[in-house]
Amino acid sequence: MVAVSRRIALSVLNGLDDSNAFPERLLHTAFEREPQLIRKDRALATELVYGVLRWRSRLDWVICQLSKTPVHKIDRYVLNIIRLGLYQILFHSRIPPSAAVNDSVEMAKGKAPLWVVRFVNGVMRSAVRRAKEIPLPGYADDPVQAIATGESHPLWLVKRWVERLGVEETQRVCKANNQVPPVTVRANTLKVSRRELLNSLRDYVRQITPTRFAPDGLSLRGLRHGVAEIPSFKDGWFQVQDEAAQLITHLLDPRPGETVLDACAGFGGKTGHIAQLMKDRGKIKAMENQSWKLHRLKTSLALLGISAVTTWHHDLLEPVPVGFFGTFDRILLDAPCSGLGVLRRNPDAKWKKTEADLTRLRAAQLRFLGCLAPLLKRGGRLVYCVCSLEPEESEYVVEDFLKNQGQFVIDRVPVGLLDVDERLMDSSGFFRSLPHEHDMDGFFAVRLKRTGA
Repeated sequence: MVAVSRRIALSVLNGLDDSNAFPERLLHTAFEREPQLIRKDRALATELVYGVLRWRSRLDWVICQLSKTPVHKIDRYVLNIIRLGLYQILFHSRIPPSAAVNDSVEMAKGKAPLWVVRFVNGVMRSAVRRAKEIPLPGYADDPVQAIATGESHPLWLVKRWVERLGVEETQRVCKANNQVPPVTVRANTLKVSRRELLNSLRDYVRQITPTRFAPDGLSLRGLRHGVAEIPSFKDGWFQVQDEAAQLITHLLDPRPGETVLDACAGFGGKTGHIAQLMKDRGKIKAMENQSWKLHRLKTSLALLGISAVTTWHHDLLEPVPVGFFGTFDRILLDAPCSGLGVLRRNPDAKWKKTEADLTRLRAAQLRFLGCLAPLLKRGGRLVYCVCSLEPEESEYVVEDFLKNQGQFVIDRVPVGLLDVDERLMDSSGFFRSLPHEHDMDGFFAVRLKRTGA
């Protein structure tokens, strides 16, 4: 019988090929169908899915050396079986190679004809003998191909990074993207201090480290329980939020009593932080165009004990009612983007995004900014941020916006505001966090001030 964790991992990988769903959601759905699963099996299924996604192009390179059939001609279902088995052989020392081979063959038997089962068996047995000895492309001949294969990133992305950053830094970026990130949380200071939260988590986490820049964050490694099972989470003492995302709210710098708009609120991570910095005093609008996300946002904020937030179901591709013009002291636009700055958390995005997406997203980001500009009061602040470091989504968007909106200027925030140095904030007023430099997600942000009517 195939181990349930491997069966679930395969179903999720196949589901990702057939839809635009996220691995986390597909895993959650699969776990709901298997309520008897113990935590160990859930953890293994999760690791297998994310491991294959992180190392997919490297796995495919090895498959090409083991198989006479090119990867692009192998049926997707069969290819995912081989990728899954090969990942266990190359990267998972605790799984016996024989188990990886046997389960791969058994999974093939369930869906494929006999000759395909034999093909899978042959490739997997060759992998046990040869896979770890197969050389990767050399840097001397073609550094772009070498990084794309060895560090498992799409060729188009590595090429543009090498042109912008150079070979050495591109390699560092890709290596950082392949590291499993910590679970980072933010203490809900409406209820508890960071020190009190840290003490409450000691029995549930192997390693706890205060975040380097964000004053209320903790980085957790070696969780012994699911986050939702931890008592302090159930008591609303913290939210899961990367350190970079926490710093974005500090850049917005909301004050008690103000009227604030979180324009693409999502699940409410930044919304909760805005309310926290405002001491839950003032008016906060959480805008989102997907009602199911607003439902989760309301549940999360209720757990945190926050009452200053009201929700607004609206799509920024549609006009905003003029009654909201000049209403808000501060606006946060965490704009939809490529997500290329958070590949360490979402490795599936490596294989879903294309260079053409950057142009399409840039147009939408500019449109969103244009819709929000009239909503800001004179003298108000608007923070634009994306979890991407690509110029098309960051400084180019800001440049185009400022050309079109003469009443806005960049508010060059003093470095001391965030207790950060020039590694995070440059002289132009642009905030950048880098996975390979700061061990946090890759974000770009800028704070804009409305100077005219």
